[in-house]
Amino acid sequence: MIRFLRAAFAASFLLVAPAFAQDHDGTIHHADLNLSAPFTRATLPNAPVGGGFLSIQNAGADADRLVSASSPAAAMVQIHEMAMEGDVMKMRQLADGLELPPGETVTLAPGGFHLMFMGLTQAFVEGETVPVTLVFEKAGPVELDLPVMSAAADAAHTMSH
Repeated sequence: MIRFLRAAFAASFLLVAPAFAQDHDGTIHHADLNLSAPFTRATLPNAPVGGGFLSIQNAGADADRLVSASSPAAAMVQIHEMAMEGDVMKMRQLADGLELPPGETVTLAPGGFHLMFMGLTQAFVEGETVPVTLVFEKAGPVELDLPVMSAAADAAHTMSH
């Protein structure tokens, strides 16, 4: 009986464990997707929102879609877009998610597509990380940590060796 329970536990872990690998430069390979340069910005204490940014390369032959995100650091994480409407920059939720065309890289960056952390459970502190789970239509879920950069950061730091 114990042997059966151990096998069942091991099998259940394999079913829910994300299948990904990470390069020495921090790029996460998940199915046909390569996730790189993740970061977020430091927030003030009691700030209600924060942004999340990264690049997602779809190396596959078929389109995929970022359909949702979640984090224990926020009550809700939405996928947003900043775009000009006339002379006004507006932000809106992408209710259908973010299309990832085959062979292309989509960048989530300040002033464009981004993750919007809403209802922060704590301030984002420079030097710490914020865990997030991204869910893709075809590739499934993947967990990653967003390094917290300065409040004015507009890109992830890259390390040169």
